[in-house]
Amino acid sequence: MKAIVHEGTAGLEGVSYREIEEPLPGKGEVRIRLKAAGLNHRDLFVLKRHKENEPPLIIGSDGAGIVESVGEGVTAVKAGDEVIINPGLGWPDQSDAPPEGFEIVGLPFHGTFAKSITVPAENALPKPKHLSWEEAGVLSLAALTAYRALFTRGKVKPGMKVLIPGIGSGVATFLLQFAKAAGAAVYVTSRSKEKRQKALELGANKAIDSSADWNEALNGEKMDLVIESVGAATFNQSLGQLRTGGTIVTFGASAGDDVTINLRTFFYGQFNMLGSTMGSGEELKDMLHFIEEHQIHPVMDRTYSLSEYQEAFTRLERAEQIGKIAFSIE
Repeated sequence: MKAIVHEGTAGLEGVSYREIEEPLPGKGEVRIRLKAAGLNHRDLFVLKRHKENEPPLIIGSDGAGIVESVGEGVTAVKAGDEVIINPGLGWPDQSDAPPEGFEIVGLPFHGTFAKSITVPAENALPKPKHLSWEEAGVLSLAALTAYRALFTRGKVKPGMKVLIPGIGSGVATFLLQFAKAAGAAVYVTSRSKEKRQKALELGANKAIDSSADWNEALNGEKMDLVIESVGAATFNQSLGQLRTGGTIVTFGASAGDDVTINLRTFFYGQFNMLGSTMGSGEELKDMLHFIEEHQIHPVMDRTYSLSEYQEAFTRLERAEQIGKIAFSIE
């Protein structure tokens, strides 16, 4: 089958679109004929983390398709079912942190940028009926990351004020939609006028220029919750927007992971700081119920064929996207 494969040279230079052996489902597994897949920042990191001396790897973590065949002992899923993939392996139940041995498809195991993928049967979940194939294909990783950060960790409630710095990424757009659906007031930042305008169209209460004075732009209004994924470039500004006793949840560091904070300001502010990453199978099911209840659609940026992977990766690397980049798989 044709797939986007990384091997040898680190980075995009080590990626090719080529033939590779198609997987067969083993005991307790299903093979899914993929219809669409979603590009994530994780895929950029994988190009650096996958070592030159390791076997060729099909990258990609998000996908949706039709169950083609099932392995021995599989009864809950059958051929012909329309499903989305839970990319998390080994984290079935909600817990304080991922259990030891938790992995994500696309590294170290083959991923979704291919004609088909084989996963444990419990990792194939019913595709929400209101979503197109492309929308379903980009959903799991980003939406689950947003759901856990906002609900499990951030404990968002109706009437809360939520700040999302760096609007534009897939996770950030899900955060905005989820927080609004939960009844929160949502404030976002971006250097891009186009991304700020899109956020307002999605329901943001205010969208401010990241390069402006945040205190001035918010008129001194303080936040109950900040969901921070940018990292060093914005972290202290984000902390500065918290009310006394407020919470900051961090799950990313795209603009640097070394941050220095003033401890005295932090403890006098009675702030709460929580880490978060992806989420469990239980939370994914809760998230799917939530998006069906509120009829939420992913914000779609552009759709590419697998052979156009260089254009897709370059667009993501340059942070030009608004929402999710999809691959349509024929």
